[in-house]
Amino acid sequence: MALRNKSFGSAQEFVWSNDSSVYAVREGSTSVKIFKNFKEQKSFKPDFGAEGIHGGHMLGVRSVSGLAFYDWETTELVRRIEITPKHIFWSENGHQVCIATEESFFILKFVPEALEIAKESKDKVTEDGIEDAFEVLTEIEESVRTGLWVGDCFIYTNSVNRLNYYVGGEIVTIAHLDRVMYLLGYIPKDNRLYLGDKELSIVSYSLLVSVLEYQTAVMRRDFDTADKVLPTVPREQRTRVAHFLEKQGFKSQAMAVTCDPEHKFELAIQLGDLRTAYELAKETQSDQKWKQLAELAIKRCEFGLAQECLHQAHDYGGLLLLASSAGNREMVSKLGEAAEKSGQNNVAFLSNFVLGKCEECLEILINTGRLPEAAFFARTYLPSQISRVVSLWKKSVANVNKKSADLLADPTEYENLFPGLRDAFKTEQFLKPRREKVLPAAAYTKIPSNAEYNPVEEMQRAEESGHFVYAAPVPGDADDDDDNFEEAVESETKSPAKPEEPKTPTQITPPAVPPASKPSPAPTPATPTPAAETPKPSAPPATDSSKDAEGDLEKELELDLENVNIEDLDEGDMNLDEDDLLQD
Repeated sequence: MALRNKSFGSAQEFVWSNDSSVYAVREGSTSVKIFKNFKEQKSFKPDFGAEGIHGGHMLGVRSVSGLAFYDWETTELVRRIEITPKHIFWSENGHQVCIATEESFFILKFVPEALEIAKESKDKVTEDGIEDAFEVLTEIEESVRTGLWVGDCFIYTNSVNRLNYYVGGEIVTIAHLDRVMYLLGYIPKDNRLYLGDKELSIVSYSLLVSVLEYQTAVMRRDFDTADKVLPTVPREQRTRVAHFLEKQGFKSQAMAVTCDPEHKFELAIQLGDLRTAYELAKETQSDQKWKQLAELAIKRCEFGLAQECLHQAHDYGGLLLLASSAGNREMVSKLGEAAEKSGQNNVAFLSNFVLGKCEECLEILINTGRLPEAAFFARTYLPSQISRVVSLWKKSVANVNKKSADLLADPTEYENLFPGLRDAFKTEQFLKPRREKVLPAAAYTKIPSNAEYNPVEEMQRAEESGHFVYAAPVPGDADDDDDNFEEAVESETKSPAKPEEPKTPTQITPPAVPPASKPSPAPTPATPTPAAETPKPSAPPATDSSKDAEGDLEKELELDLENVNIEDLDEGDMNLDEDDLLQD
């Protein structure tokens, strides 16, 4: 290629216009000349001085105080900006410009309509030019070394040796450079971006023109062109394109373009597309996705779908919220059973508690080793169970510290330390039918709050009016009686009883023994005579006896009663004749 000299002259700087036949030179700090077809067309002195000039769609003149843009044809001031640029890069169509400073760069949008309006109305022109001529799109804290525009995409290298491009508010990193390199240009037919270094080494990187064209069409809101370009975008690049569409606010188009199931699910949630989100959640079977879909379904009042999603996510807490809000008693009951089997004790406890199943709540606390909480729960809701829980608590504490276990007091044994315990027993019995009763949701407004409600006072009023009668529990402990009986039988087996000697005339006559072939030496309490073979005995007439003899008799009777098991005796073995037992 041969180079020929077309023109020459003195100048400190030289810049081209977007028209290859127009250029400008700066001869000094006060004068700028514009040439067209190598002939001087205009010469002017900028009002703010000329420390440097920049070419492009408009003539930029840099001064100490800022940057001024001038029209190439009229040299009129278009806009003055208080910024000191290092580089200025115009897009090919002149609609966007990048102004790079030492620490950051700005992307501005040029509005040519503002120039037309200003020509018709001089009121729009100020000392800083036309205010509406430029619109700031973004500011990015990066230092640009070299850059160029491809469509509406600005490609640049920064101070940390990264090759990036900016489009529509999104920055995409193309490559990390291992040394300082400079952009040379982009060849669309090769889909290659070329860079060089000081050693004259040339490096190229792949940058698909289809992706840039699609993004450029979207930025220009030319969706017909974008739809035509999309089939040429490779599948592996479509997710990146979808992220770009999402940032531009076109989420439905992004969901149609993306190939990443995770990204597609997030877009479906944002768009409220329950069907698409449900299908994706079924494919991945992710608990997190089921929870997100359940939350969206609740917002859309799709409670059936929400219940299924919460079930798939094993979100027992969410199911409890849903079931309790809907007043579904059966669902809450089943949830409590399932939660307890799955080890979700908190949900199991709450499920039973809202149903009024205090006994199940107490057992959950006991089974999980929360004995202190169980004791306080029993004291509050189930006073009849407090002795059992305190006993378990004391045994548990005794394994660690016996002295601490001895400090725990059973309220039933120390009623003086627990005032109102008897009223608590009555109140528990009074409230039990109410706990098992199902109330409709409409009754909520008629039921007083806990702060206004005093169940003890209500029980006392019901007791006074006769609407409630307390049924006291049977005294004694069946387990203790069984133990005492076993000890008594064991002692009798080891040492046979001696025949009783008559002590006083008022002694109760033992049942008669039927005749046998061999007389027995002495009857024992362990072999009572059957009632069918025993005639009814008659006691001898009572005689006067001393008080000491009566006292001995009472002691013997008490001892015999302690060693007798009532369940093993027949009615025929006992003399219940009132005339025989009570002699004057």
